[in-house]
Amino acid sequence: MPALEINQLTKTYANGFSALKGINLTVKSGDFFALLGSNGAGKSTTIGIITSLVNKSSGQVKIFGHDLDTQPGLAKTYVGLVPQEFNFNIFEPIIEILINQAGYYGIPREEATERAEKYLKLLNLWQFRRTIGKNLSGGMKRRLMIARALIHHPKLLILDEPTAGVDVEIRHSMWHFLRKINKEGITIILTTHYIEEAEELCDQIAIIKEGEIIENTSMKELLSRIKKETLVFEIKDHSTGIPPHIEEYQLNLVNTNVLEIKITKNQSINHLINTLCQHKIEIISMRNKNNRLEQLFIDLVKSNTPYMGKL
Repeated sequence: MPALEINQLTKTYANGFSALKGINLTVKSGDFFALLGSNGAGKSTTIGIITSLVNKSSGQVKIFGHDLDTQPGLAKTYVGLVPQEFNFNIFEPIIEILINQAGYYGIPREEATERAEKYLKLLNLWQFRRTIGKNLSGGMKRRLMIARALIHHPKLLILDEPTAGVDVEIRHSMWHFLRKINKEGITIILTTHYIEEAEELCDQIAIIKEGEIIENTSMKELLSRIKKETLVFEIKDHSTGIPPHIEEYQLNLVNTNVLEIKITKNQSINHLINTLCQHKIEIISMRNKNNRLEQLFIDLVKSNTPYMGKL
């Protein structure tokens, strides 16, 4: 049974703006699903409808088979939401924030306390359990929001910009936690402006533009469309210069320590590295110049029609 089924979903606001134009979307149980789009594309409206914060104009939403129109109470018990904005009581100790949230789902206080302890420990917040919300750092607040969303054991977790404003170390620790709970069976829908985050975490992806789904495929399939990418090599000082072309590769010596090389999807990186070594070029490190998914995303949302070709 799919975790989420959306059929012909529309939303038109009172001012006449059409935020969603009959979108269809299916998220399989156990997916780690990216929903990407520019600001105003319809992501937040879609999430708002799924979580019953926004009223749809027409269409159908089912969460684990439960229709949001006919079984709203039951459908909502399957969903945990981590919104963009902090919306907890900043004057409560964080363990009480979690226990009180559990109470909204009828969870007895003793059990809620056990669950709160579990998630605070998993998210490295246990030592701050008596700290009031307003005294937490931004990264701690983000992790608290995730703990609160999980306190009633939802089967579908929706993350709306979950790592916005946190440092790299905290972001990676949150990635590790999210991978863990996804492997344990929780379906996750992620919206993010950190495109590398979607590529790192998600196995399925949908891109929404002006209220319409223009892509809905696997991350692997979408990335396979990349025809060419640029690799950046940090090299040992090579002030004598490098030939502008080494066999089939297009090179650009940015400075004596940085070399950029364009490579097609059919060319071997191992062969490239061996070729550089044969030319006495000592490699210190290598990285992609641009995030692969980021460039695809930019090209897709700039297009006036759904993207069907290869880059």
